[in-house]
Amino acid sequence: MRLLKQLPFCILLIASISCSSKSTFRIFEKPITWNQEREELSLNYLKERHGLDQTEATINPTMVVVHWTAVNSIESTFDVFDSPTLGGRADLTGASNLNVSSQFLIDRDGTIFRLLPETTFARHTIGLNYTAIGIENIGGPNDPLTKEQLKANEMLIRHLRKKYEIEYVIGHYEYQNFQETDLWKEYDPDYRTVKTDPGVEFMEKLRKNLSDLNLKPIPSL
Repeated sequence: MRLLKQLPFCILLIASISCSSKSTFRIFEKPITWNQEREELSLNYLKERHGLDQTEATINPTMVVVHWTAVNSIESTFDVFDSPTLGGRADLTGASNLNVSSQFLIDRDGTIFRLLPETTFARHTIGLNYTAIGIENIGGPNDPLTKEQLKANEMLIRHLRKKYEIEYVIGHYEYQNFQETDLWKEYDPDYRTVKTDPGVEFMEKLRKNLSDLNLKPIPSL
């Protein structure tokens, strides 16, 4: 009888938890391949492109760069990033055979996956890889990023800001604004790509949500 009397309360408690609009912050591990080949290619990229002669392919994060994948599924994107070497991208392979990747990947429903440790080097933004954590979002020009992804990016960046001295949060399309700053490290003045991700509107919303962090403004060109 006592159990029966408590049952309605338990049902209400479970319902209130499951129906809560407050998101729970979680990161799911989904590591891409990191082997000796990827390590060596990363160290070579750091040296040849960024002018940094390191013994480990690590970064000191001061920036977060937000991207979209232009690929419409987690598994397809994972398959693109997983190989240590890059194929089929003449605009990128001329600079290095190291595959592109990022530290994080966020699905359309806001689920966050960690592909690489946060301080492990990833090739995702020309001139800034050595200091930038990359966040890729499933979506593209025909699939604008979702409100769930907006919230997930905000929560993830707040989490990273507590751990590292993050000064900038930028959209990939803004990376060339740093060419005249001390942060820029790319030896080839002609190695550039034109980017639009993750969209101006998304970045405006994200910056508004993060305004209390007092991040540094993007340099003007």
